[in-house]
Amino acid sequence: MSAPAAREGVYVTTDQLVALEARARDLRFVQKSRSQQQLAGRMQSSMRGRGLTFEELRDYLPGDDIRSIDWRVTARTNKPVVRVYSEEKERPALVVVDQRINMFFGSRRAMKSVTAAEAAMLCAWRILGSGDRVGGFVFNDTTIDEVRPHRSREAVITFADRIARQNGSLNAAFKGTPAPSSLDTVLQRVSDIAHHDHLVLVISDFDGHSTATRETLLQLSTRNDVICLLVYDPFLLDLPKSADIVVSGGALQAELPLKQTDIRQSIDRFARDRGRELRAWQRELGLSMLPVSTAEETAPQLRRLLEQSAWRQRRR
Repeated sequence: MSAPAAREGVYVTTDQLVALEARARDLRFVQKSRSQQQLAGRMQSSMRGRGLTFEELRDYLPGDDIRSIDWRVTARTNKPVVRVYSEEKERPALVVVDQRINMFFGSRRAMKSVTAAEAAMLCAWRILGSGDRVGGFVFNDTTIDEVRPHRSREAVITFADRIARQNGSLNAAFKGTPAPSSLDTVLQRVSDIAHHDHLVLVISDFDGHSTATRETLLQLSTRNDVICLLVYDPFLLDLPKSADIVVSGGALQAELPLKQTDIRQSIDRFARDRGRELRAWQRELGLSMLPVSTAEETAPQLRRLLEQSAWRQRRR
């Protein structure tokens, strides 16, 4: 289904996506473990040893490696004190971006496809800035583009190019066949790669989600950190009460008589029930399902949502 949107921001270019790098730098994410940031770089492992990051000073205990004794502090305190380090562990990231025809909808500011593209690049730049490898999948109704995780600007720019290319191919004259099942197809490909200790971000409106979608996300979340960004347009949550509208899916059009209370309430109920179902996955599957509106700037939303998200890291 498509709807009128402001001409500015209907499509995004590679240059626009690359330009989001500066806005990604001030994102502060809540980390699942000892670190205070989510997505903000090297994941702290539960193992302790002579690693890269100093953690604390504590009293010497029988069995501690004598090489870890801090002799200066020991001399000052007249008791043996050891330095404890936490090992840094790399967490490759896969960003999954939905650019199907169902994302070509927007009632204000931007299309869902554009908001998804912006969110994907903000996350990609932030992850790269933290020193981790980042790649992902961009998919539409017919094509799945894959960019393998790398720790380089070139990889992120390639990812931006794939997003912009698919985003630019969306149009109201779409004559193909929508493929709701492609969401499950791309998630299965992610599962084939992310065997453990990956960060997986799925950015979509989750149109066509099924039991298979739920099971694949559950499987992924048991071995990896999974965040879902649920892109939505607030139009369906605040329908006009005094007008009829015409919506189009490309070749077909349909008139919605929103003046009729039963029609309006039926659409409203459908939209709210679907949203509640998807948000329930957060509680049932233990993964983050964060709603991102097309009516607001993407970067401030991400900052607010990710800072408020307190998701626990599983011990591996």
